[in-house]
Amino acid sequence: MRDLVYYVAASVDGFIADEDGDASQFPMDPDTVAALFSRYPETCPAPLREAFGVTGERRRFDTVLLGRRTHQPAIEAGWQGGAYPHLRQIVVTHHDLGDTPGVETLSGDVALAVARLKAEPGDDIWLCGGADLASQLIDVIDELQVKVNPILLGGGIPLFARGRMPRSVALTEVDHLPGDVVLSTYRMSGGPGLDSELSSPVG
Repeated sequence: MRDLVYYVAASVDGFIADEDGDASQFPMDPDTVAALFSRYPETCPAPLREAFGVTGERRRFDTVLLGRRTHQPAIEAGWQGGAYPHLRQIVVTHHDLGDTPGVETLSGDVALAVARLKAEPGDDIWLCGGADLASQLIDVIDELQVKVNPILLGGGIPLFARGRMPRSVALTEVDHLPGDVVLSTYRMSGGPGLDSELSSPVG
């Protein structure tokens, strides 16, 4: 079974972006960026690999899941093949993305569809964001990796959208990275799971 990993940057007070969805206030220490892309080279957008000096092959993920707003910067930048053409890219949206080669779309019962995706052969799946999608997938997320940046945003978009049922987590690793960024890894537990529904058709 493949793991679904929510790997995301956040502020100390638990926000992944400000209220407008802007995460540019997060510090961008070059040593931090280098350490993160050394860990997971596949998480660097392909059009930026040369600028960041990323040359490594993927180490963990072969698939990336994105919400519509998380995919939007790639559209605005004119990246016709999406940000991660070296991965299987799946955008969760009810809207037509137009001509986007290499980008799949997913709608309907997203949690059940992703549970089935996890059961397919392959490497782990990176949940890139955002909070609404993470909340929809709360019961099928296996691991949460939070890059805690040394900044307080004071408000904005939280790790998960409000109003979701709680799940317990277990801290498994803490890595101190350059630039005072702390990468905290948690295993998710206490969720209902969807294994019993995997044989049912997706609507």
